[in-house]
Amino acid sequence: MKKKGFILALILVFAVSSLLTGCKQENDSSVSPEKQVNKITIAIQYGLGYAPLQIMESKGLIEKYLPTAQVEWKQMGTGPAIRDAMVTGDVDIGFMGISPFLIGWDKGVKWKIATASCSQPLALMTYKDGVKGIKDLGFDDKIATPAIASIQHILLSMAAERELGDARALDNIMISLTHPDAMTALKAKKDVTAHFASPPYLFEELSDPGLHQILTGEEAFGGEYTFIFGVATEKFHDSNPAAYAAFIAAFNEAVAFINNNPEEAAAILAKQYNLSEEQTYKYLTWEGTNYCSTPYGLMYFAEFMKKAGYIEKMPESIADIAFENVQAAIGKKYGEMSAIEKLQFKR
Repeated sequence: MKKKGFILALILVFAVSSLLTGCKQENDSSVSPEKQVNKITIAIQYGLGYAPLQIMESKGLIEKYLPTAQVEWKQMGTGPAIRDAMVTGDVDIGFMGISPFLIGWDKGVKWKIATASCSQPLALMTYKDGVKGIKDLGFDDKIATPAIASIQHILLSMAAERELGDARALDNIMISLTHPDAMTALKAKKDVTAHFASPPYLFEELSDPGLHQILTGEEAFGGEYTFIFGVATEKFHDSNPAAYAAFIAAFNEAVAFINNNPEEAAAILAKQYNLSEEQTYKYLTWEGTNYCSTPYGLMYFAEFMKKAGYIEKMPESIADIAFENVQAAIGKKYGEMSAIEKLQFKR
């Protein structure tokens, strides 16, 4: 009898153990990175500002850090278009200027900055000999920017406030064109008078003897600033931490690869831009170019856009608009601000 009781007890222990193990396995499958479906949709725009993303794609870097990742890359024309796709849930991570991000954040979009990407030369180019600055532009002129409320638009507003006394003085002569279309129109002297260009289109325009520069991005801003940011939805960040971490690790590796191996990076990127490797290398290492995942200019852009009426509220701190890895990159020095903190306010 005792023997039968012992056997029955063993059977019950085994049954309960099997049930608990099954529950644990089922629970683990819902959170384990190895068993998750790690789909990531990333949207980028045109230009060398997105070179780290193109390196990531060509080298399969996200998949290196997360072999189960299923990455979809989307090429889109403007920051506002990417913003709309992220609002509808069609894109998890999008790369854009600070202004489309802040406008979306101001309107309640649940997203934050995941990384900086680069600072690069930007410049307003024209074919009109008589136009030496923005004061020479009139009602009959047209300025091409990628979109209304793009970073180029905000930089023009900064310059207009300083030189014309009205941040919105040029708004009525701005039109939206992608950089390739704007460059084509400018060179043809058709439909646009000026183009606020970014690389590589800016570099091609600077090499055209019929075009000249009348304003740079740093002149408009009053110093250095981050040109492109990577923005992730809070849903993606919170629900798929393994994929988010893999993306950040892959992005940082791509930035380091470009900075440490510009010749190899140029060889990878040349075909995407229909350029020679030598020309691509020249563009990647152009004076003023800085591929860097630590942002600067964040709060100053927000302050200006609030003052000029482009957004209604100000972030109280970096934490309101950036994820923890960005907060860590900037840091917080008690007492006087650190150099990186000051760069967020243009001080």
